[in-house]
Amino acid sequence: MKHDCEGPLLPASRGPVSAAVKEYLVRGGGLPRDEDVAGAGVYGDDLQLALYLCYELHYRGFAGVGPEREWDPDLLRVRARLEHRFLTALRADTPVHDSVEDALGELLVEPVDGAGVSHFLRDKGELWQVREYAAQRSLYHLKEADPHAWVLPRLAGRAKAAMAAVEFDEFGGGRPDRVHARLFADLMTDLGLDTTYGRYLDAASAEMLVTVNLMSLFGLHRALRGALVGHFAAVEITSSPGSRRLAEAMRRTGAGAAAEHFYDEHVEADAVHEQVVRQDVIGGLLADEPHLAPDVAFGIDATGYVEDRFAARLLQDWPVGRSSLRKGDLSEISFIS
Repeated sequence: MKHDCEGPLLPASRGPVSAAVKEYLVRGGGLPRDEDVAGAGVYGDDLQLALYLCYELHYRGFAGVGPEREWDPDLLRVRARLEHRFLTALRADTPVHDSVEDALGELLVEPVDGAGVSHFLRDKGELWQVREYAAQRSLYHLKEADPHAWVLPRLAGRAKAAMAAVEFDEFGGGRPDRVHARLFADLMTDLGLDTTYGRYLDAASAEMLVTVNLMSLFGLHRALRGALVGHFAAVEITSSPGSRRLAEAMRRTGAGAAAEHFYDEHVEADAVHEQVVRQDVIGGLLADEPHLAPDVAFGIDATGYVEDRFAARLLQDWPVGRSSLRKGDLSEISFIS
């Protein structure tokens, strides 16, 4: 994984809101107007990219953008307006289970006639679709586990210890070559993709930005710690069966040994993590703070909601031979030969 100490390049803007945020980051120009923020589609390219730009300042930032922008009060006020629209929409649009037990119970049941992205790639996906999937998911997997680590100072006792144990595995158990973000970069190399952090931001769909922004939203707010734990649970519980199908897809399409290994690793590791997260992370959190149960359920269900939106985008495009990438053509995002 290529790590630029100055951060990735800023992406092209996707509308007036993201253009204003980008201009402010570079030259200190005017920030987005309230009417532009109010008029932008809440799950659309412009608002989601603007929010992504704000959030990325808390990760690695961007080349040419000073570190002081991370806590710029004017920019934080804009971020708060964007977040308010995003969170309000999520709360309105996400069907939420009545209890954590119900939400977890549904995750634990694998539908007999599953038809998601991992099923498609396993059964009939082509190599170009596998590469597109990896390019888009790189926005998530090259920072895998980072936003979840923000919850550690906000937990105590059993929940903190269990969360730290799972995160230790995610970060390679002390071995840099086994960090899951590193393993995903190896997968990308097998697929001829550029492993530079943030390289495929311009190509990623709005639906992918939504999935990444969700975990940043939950991670950056102490008040949403229950939702972040729910997000973490949803990821870990659904990972093992999905990863098994994706490992089969990697083998069938000849993606490469490292590509296979990334998903094989998640089949084994996340089957164990699922038990720890359910019993000790969620169990410990709710033993200490039972009032957070609705937030945990919301986090689980919101994760499913945004991942379903991303899947719908891919499964709308791929069966008709259309690229899911914003630029619309593999050659335009410079795959490595």
